Amino acid sequence: MTRTEPPPDPRTEEKSSPRRAPKPGRATAGSGRLAALLVSPTLLVLSIVVLYPTLMALKESLYGPKELDPRTGFISDSEPFVGLQNYAEIFGEAGARFFNAFWNTTFFTVVTVGLETVVGVAMALIMHKAFRGRALVRAGILVPWAVPTAISGLLWRWIFNSDGVANALLGQQILWTTEGFHAKVAVIVAEVWKTAPFIGLLVLAGLQVIPKEVYEAARMDGARPARQFWHITLPLVKPALLVAVLFRCMDALRMFDLPYILVGAQKHSVETLSMLAQNEAANVRFGPASAYAVILFLYVFLIALAFVRLLGADLIGGDSGRRRRRTEVAA
Repeated sequence: MTRTEPPPDPRTEEKSSPRRAPKPGRATAGSGRLAALLVSPTLLVLSIVVLYPTLMALKESLYGPKELDPRTGFISDSEPFVGLQNYAEIFGEAGARFFNAFWNTTFFTVVTVGLETVVGVAMALIMHKAFRGRALVRAGILVPWAVPTAISGLLWRWIFNSDGVANALLGQQILWTTEGFHAKVAVIVAEVWKTAPFIGLLVLAGLQVIPKEVYEAARMDGARPARQFWHITLPLVKPALLVAVLFRCMDALRMFDLPYILVGAQKHSVETLSMLAQNEAANVRFGPASAYAVILFLYVFLIALAFVRLLGADLIGGDSGRRRRRTEVAA
């Protein structure tokens, strides 16, 4: 008799036959198309909100103010093309006011962001501590950041009034909202009070993800609180802190509303580039105003680019994490 073999089980064949892995080229192309599809709405909005106004400002900066038409005696309907004359005038008659505004912008950015970083980190450490009434303290610290800048400027204008709270506490009569260095001090105090909680909030988010076991191990090794802060807390919250500082630098370079409301327009002591551009536009000098706006845009862009280039690895924690993993593997 011949022995008949049972038919092969299809389930066994499926298990034994290896599955074909997708080609890497197709997977990469599919991921690229999906990424482009997801990012396209953001790029569209940025093109409408940022790119188009920037190009129009660049175009407008190449034209001068409207002049009288000698044939009719009326103001001409079109603006004359002047090329780079609006930019060249920065080094001429209009240079003194421009460089003063440029200095004020840089000064306010460096001083306010530096103070906000120190105060914000202190706020984050306070809000991170576990104590009774912590929720109330957190709410109180974050209230200034939630107040609109215009309301904050009016509030501090009342405080720095000649018969306001500031002079009452100091026992002196200082005209804070007039020309002088005291006007800069008023703007700095109001700006730090308004935006230091923003840095504190981002640093607090970084503190929340630090494991408690790290501090317990440091205490067992005899590390004091100051040493724990410098060698544990600060390095671990560094990415969040750098992102907060970057955002604050970009915002401070565009400072307009707070000094405009607190001190006033056309004040030599506190006039920034944004205030200068607005004043030129209000006087129907759209060409110089657009030139100042373009220069301010380039200034902010270069500062942000340099910040990301120099501190990009710390912002995303990429290179340090890779080095740490390589060290662990080698060990």
